Amino acid sequence: MCSVTVDAQPSHLKAQIQRLDALSTAPAILMPLLDMMRLSSEEIRIEKVIELVSYDTAIAAQCLRIANSPLFGTRYIETVHSAVLALGLEKVRSILLGLCVHSMVPEDKWVIAPDAFWRHALGCALVTQQLAEGIHYPQPEKAYLAGLLHDLGFLVNSMLYTDQFRACLRRASEEHIAIHIVENQILGFTHSESGQMLCEHWGLPPEFAKAAGSHHDANLLLSSGALAVLVHLSDLLCRSRRLGYGYDEVPGAGIRGGMPWHILLQTYPATEKLGIDDLTRGLDAALDNIAATVESVFGPAKPAPPEIRKQE
Repeated sequence: MCSVTVDAQPSHLKAQIQRLDALSTAPAILMPLLDMMRLSSEEIRIEKVIELVSYDTAIAAQCLRIANSPLFGTRYIETVHSAVLALGLEKVRSILLGLCVHSMVPEDKWVIAPDAFWRHALGCALVTQQLAEGIHYPQPEKAYLAGLLHDLGFLVNSMLYTDQFRACLRRASEEHIAIHIVENQILGFTHSESGQMLCEHWGLPPEFAKAAGSHHDANLLLSSGALAVLVHLSDLLCRSRRLGYGYDEVPGAGIRGGMPWHILLQTYPATEKLGIDDLTRGLDAALDNIAATVESVFGPAKPAPPEIRKQE
């Protein structure tokens, strides 16, 4: 057990999250980007996206580099306008958010390896969208963003409780269990709770905050809506396919048959016909693409920290 105690009262945690504004150096485009997250793709003007990308020279250069990577084709792209069109709105929003959030966390504060964090986020985004399409959820793009944002609490815990969160990761990796179980034991709260508070602090849509706050708690899913259930299921599927947080874990729950599955069935009867095997194969096929996307944004994967490397 970590010897440093944490005041787990919600009011204290909320006050600590508000301190992040002073502790981090978020790019100037973060708040306009968060405003964009509230809009559907039909409401977003491509000129505004291009303006946003162009505002930060480093980010504009990164988008150009990614658009010219083999992952997105061989045609040479020279302008931000062409890069945004080549990447597509969904991909640009993901890249921008990844770059902004990544730059907020100093390198020595990252507890979970950044590439593992973003592989999981992109994997969950992809699976949540595919689940949404499979059950005929009306806003699959919103599902993609909810999957992308669901683990923002890891950033809070890494920034504000670095040593204690490292102890959480060490124990979770040693015992091969879900990290939120250990967070409750050591921190007194989980990344779900701190993530929901960060979403609320940033003014993100309530559905995103609920999905972040309830994706590890089946009881909370009863009142959180279909989007939170989709994120919960995609998180389970990704972790079961070793697309988790850089250590071997036994998630301990199946996708079909549990309470979350029945919650979806009540509102979306097409859930019964959803092919989990097809979804799993689709995720496996996408793993190389996800890894290549993460590498194109953040560079090659770094070795896992010593405390979570496999024993020889």
